[in-house]
Amino acid sequence: MNRLLCLVLALVSAAAQAAEKKPNILFFFADDWGRYASAYAALDGRQTANDVIKTPNVDRIAKNGVLFRNAFVNAPSCTPCRSSLCSGRYFFNTGMGAILQGAKWDASIPAWPLLLRDAGYHIGKTWKVWGPGTPADAPYGAREYAYDKTGNRFSDFSENVTKLVKNGMSVKDAKDNLFNDVRVNFDDFLGSWSKEKDKPFCYWFGATNTHRLWEKGSGKALWGIDPDSLQGRMPKNLPDAPEVREDFADMLGESQAWDEAVGIILKKLEAIGELQNTMIVISGDHGAGGFPGAKCNLYDFGLNVSLAIWYPGAKGGRVVDDMVSLPDLCPTFLEAGGVPLPKGLNSRSLMPLIKSDKSGQIDSTRSWVIAGRERHVAGAREGNLTYPQRSLRTADFLFIRNFKPDRWPMGAPYQVTETSAPSHEELAHNTFCAFPDMDAGEMKAWLVEHRNDPQWRWYYDYAFAKRPEFELYDVKKDPDEIHNVAADPEYADIKARLSKQLMGILEDAGDPRVTGDGQTFEKPPFTSPEPERPRPKGKGNQAAH
Repeated sequence: MNRLLCLVLALVSAAAQAAEKKPNILFFFADDWGRYASAYAALDGRQTANDVIKTPNVDRIAKNGVLFRNAFVNAPSCTPCRSSLCSGRYFFNTGMGAILQGAKWDASIPAWPLLLRDAGYHIGKTWKVWGPGTPADAPYGAREYAYDKTGNRFSDFSENVTKLVKNGMSVKDAKDNLFNDVRVNFDDFLGSWSKEKDKPFCYWFGATNTHRLWEKGSGKALWGIDPDSLQGRMPKNLPDAPEVREDFADMLGESQAWDEAVGIILKKLEAIGELQNTMIVISGDHGAGGFPGAKCNLYDFGLNVSLAIWYPGAKGGRVVDDMVSLPDLCPTFLEAGGVPLPKGLNSRSLMPLIKSDKSGQIDSTRSWVIAGRERHVAGAREGNLTYPQRSLRTADFLFIRNFKPDRWPMGAPYQVTETSAPSHEELAHNTFCAFPDMDAGEMKAWLVEHRNDPQWRWYYDYAFAKRPEFELYDVKKDPDEIHNVAADPEYADIKARLSKQLMGILEDAGDPRVTGDGQTFEKPPFTSPEPERPRPKGKGNQAAH
């Protein structure tokens, strides 16, 4: 009897320890990726670019885990988005993290990677996590957490592959050459973790190849994506012209390269027997750069992102419709790691949704998300002024408040007039020569060059013209959000209700834009003095991150 009792107690103890085992955390986070993954094709309800792109590795996580239909970032600009993600706070509650250039991480704000480290996780990252600023300013802190000894060739994927092909390599070998960097860096991290295998690990893969610039024509040359296959499948706020389709196809090609990198890491994780012990999260920081209505905009094209999550033991094959915001990942990761939540969060853990066995709308209170921005690149407007805006997104509507409608939303035209403009080369490679809050690229150059063509003028104005104080879009009728009905009497009650709801949320959250005198972001260090506008070349255009 004593032996039997001891055996039972041992089994109970082992089961309890297994139940308490903290999962590894593997976080894939892409720059400017948007919501382009083939897993979404069946959910779109119409023809979109997701019918064209092929992302089998993202799809694998979506199929075996949870795919979120309505995941949004809190700010469509790199640093503010990542500040909110790392802290679990709205971007406007992260101090100098609320802007891009000039940003500084406030060390008094807890960041989930370091909280996991303090709770016993072995942490590491490859390439971008938080930026700009020195490593000491970032949530991951010192270089001791970086595993990128191969350099960062992958972030210029199409450019570097093209160079290798020109030097005699086959396309396959050239691509494999860069994919090997992903493999080597992850192996390096796993090697360091092997010395502390009693700890769970947390690894952040932050490749930036989906950020502009990319090699013109690379979508077709490297991935076989025919630009003409996108005809009628791009968002309606983009001109359906051959040059634009090619640029969009090139962006999708970089997204497929990103997916291949995801697959390499998943394959290695499976080979070492850790796949079933690991929480896997795949997402990105906002919409694509250098396209109208995307990055630096509060439309879905700028805010709605991919989000797929696999969690050990959770029921997979589900699509969740709840409105979620990426700051929610902070308490989610902390809950997975058994870490108490810090004070000051503007977010809620996604664990109830992840561990549910349901699809569709699970939590009825998750019926809205908010977003906003203040400043993207420095010097985008005269006086280094911000472009303050906030939005409220529900299942049916998008409401936007532009607090300073007299300012240029994408930055000042600078050298662009009705009769003259910078050269194609400048517009395609120098973000700062005109409308600096839109990244340089072929799309931007095309828009400016066609600004006086009656066929395309609407797209130019949509991208760059000043906007009214209020915007309202009926998302069910107008999924591309191109018909502003804020002035339509039929929508007056809806506009009033959403405006009141948005302002109430902002006031409750302590948004400096609407509390007190509302001048926090209008004064130094957020604005003046106006910096000199730099003129970087090529993908040295990293200031636009």
